[in-house]
Amino acid sequence: MKGLVFHGPGQSAWEDVPDPAVKEPTDAIVRVDAVTICGTDLHILKGDVPEVRPGTVLGHECVGEIVEVGSDVGTVRPGDRVLVSCITACGRCRYCREGMYGQCRGGGGWILGHLIDGTQAEYVRVPYADLSVYPLPGTVASKDAVLLADIFPTSYEVGVLNGKVRPGDTVAVVGAGPIGLAAIATARLFAPERIIAVDLAPARLEAARRFGADAVADVHEAPRQLVADLTDGLGADVVIEAVGVPDTFELCTRLVRPGGHVANVGVHGKPATLHLEDLWIKNVTITTGLVDTYSTPTLLRMAAAGRLPTEQMVTHTFPLERMEEAYDVFGRAAETGALKVVLGGEQHELAVRT
Repeated sequence: MKGLVFHGPGQSAWEDVPDPAVKEPTDAIVRVDAVTICGTDLHILKGDVPEVRPGTVLGHECVGEIVEVGSDVGTVRPGDRVLVSCITACGRCRYCREGMYGQCRGGGGWILGHLIDGTQAEYVRVPYADLSVYPLPGTVASKDAVLLADIFPTSYEVGVLNGKVRPGDTVAVVGAGPIGLAAIATARLFAPERIIAVDLAPARLEAARRFGADAVADVHEAPRQLVADLTDGLGADVVIEAVGVPDTFELCTRLVRPGGHVANVGVHGKPATLHLEDLWIKNVTITTGLVDTYSTPTLLRMAAAGRLPTEQMVTHTFPLERMEEAYDVFGRAAETGALKVVLGGEQHELAVRT
């Protein structure tokens, strides 16, 4: 089959790779019908995630059809249309029993496109399929459903829920890429008084308004003053970091009010300065986290009911074989206006064991 293979920082190629096969009785093989590219994939290509070894097929989110299952898989069967979660859960370790699937110590967590071959291919092997794929309602299109594999649960859990957004809050979202936009959309579910989006790209600030931001600020044009003006000088109740660079994290700690929350969602590849000389006295809570995807069933029901703006998130579509072009478009989002790119197309037939 074909897959997008990582060959080291700055190097990847859409090339022939071996077909996946069931290795464990808990595995499923999924034919990929729709896949997307994540900002984390761009961090991998920059060399920010050194655990990814050259030769790994990238990608950790897709929608597809089950074509084969191991003998212990009981919740799905060949022919089922499923969402493949970005997080794999063994279901038995301490963290899985506590619902912290992202920290799974039983061979799960974030492994697809990270520690094992991922979803940016024609087929993918999914370990622990009973807890790591979700049957899809027919009312949710594949290009919409694939956004629930990562960005919506990540923004909702790591940003909105960890940040403890409440009715009447002022929420600042730093970074209006896909994660930031999903954070804006899901923060609105909690009826904050206002949401302020901060970014450096005019097109993304305009997108933030469409997704529900009440005010926007260019990062170079005194966003701290705007937040102060809108909050009587206090600062934002919740600030969500959705970029993953030192400057944006430090900006978040300057935008938050005393007693407020900073929820870091961005993937950081470099150290950021923590100004404890200013923060120690302010009762500020800072949270970090990898998504656990415990909210995926809830978000799927909301998508099926039309309560999530998934459709307007997808700006570009490509067939699978144009993966490298899709990466280029997504990687130059400030120029291309890309929010999310979705790929899908014809796949070759997999030889399934009988």
